[in-house]
Amino acid sequence: MVMEGTEGLHRLGWNIPPEELIRIPEHWLSYMEPPASMHLLLGMIYIAFFIMAITGNGLVLWVFTSAKSLRTASNMFVVNLAFCDFIMFVKIPIFIYNCFYRGYALGDLGCQIYGVIGTLSGIGAGMTNACIAYDRYTTITKPFDGKLTRTKAFLMILGVWMYTVPWAVMAMTEVWGKFVPEGYLTACSFDYLTDTFDNRMFVAAIFSCSYVVPMSMIIFFYSQIVSTVFNHEKALREQAKKMNVDSLRSNQNQGNQSAEVRIAKAAITICFLFVASWTPYAAVALIGAFGDQTLLTPGVTMIPACTCKFVACLDPYVYAISHPKYRQELQKRLPWLAINEPADDAKSVATAATNNDQEQKS
Repeated sequence: MVMEGTEGLHRLGWNIPPEELIRIPEHWLSYMEPPASMHLLLGMIYIAFFIMAITGNGLVLWVFTSAKSLRTASNMFVVNLAFCDFIMFVKIPIFIYNCFYRGYALGDLGCQIYGVIGTLSGIGAGMTNACIAYDRYTTITKPFDGKLTRTKAFLMILGVWMYTVPWAVMAMTEVWGKFVPEGYLTACSFDYLTDTFDNRMFVAAIFSCSYVVPMSMIIFFYSQIVSTVFNHEKALREQAKKMNVDSLRSNQNQGNQSAEVRIAKAAITICFLFVASWTPYAAVALIGAFGDQTLLTPGVTMIPACTCKFVACLDPYVYAISHPKYRQELQKRLPWLAINEPADDAKSVATAATNNDQEQKS
């Protein structure tokens, strides 16, 4: 069917076999397909995302798992986050193929693979960000309670995946919820459009568990960090004033604090990026299930899909900029990157090695 003023264009789903068409929410079938140039543009953008993410997250996985100085309990969360971001882009060739063929080219099988990987990587990344926030919280606000051990970090990561996997399994098997095409029918997500009580409850549950829970944890832990740091600095200034000195910090303490602050800044930046990227998607899901669905045009729903992928590309580069030991390892292994990160002094290196040995024994 060709409408006036849209020569050469059809409604979305016009080229899909009947047996596949029943999988697509009727909401999308009322819209015209986008011009071929829009599909091409999205495909090219996702190719760029794919190259950036696979390269950046691949480097993080390689360096953090192979460098002895980075094999710490805290960095296990960094590796898990990079793994989540990495597998998020394993599914991108499905989207790119669909874009170049202008629609639902890989059918239901491609949609299910896309939806499962998206759920695992999205919820896994959210809960891993919450774990990173908790680790920074305990490190900075409770430094005398004992460092995080590898065993505890492993159990927390195991808990993240036990929390994440059921959502993908339930939607894939359609026990509760299901994966369907969205937007231009080139991407897939969980069904937030079907107007049934069960489906609305699924949207509410996955919204709460994949967005509200990690978001609340992130906000709580980082607000406690900020409060603790401000109170501590205030107390130090007041004590220094009483003792009539400029500062109570030694040069070594200032150096150690600088490294901790840089790592904390990297963690806060990544968690902020997570909030910024997934909030639009959460809003789309809520509008689809409980609001005015006419607001959700195919073009509108492609925006949060792009923001999620863009942030997964940025995460590893935030670490490249802000994580001192990671920069040192990159400088050592890939000198042509021309990274200028000063090496730790001998005492700091010895301390790090001792702490690393203690964590390996834990």
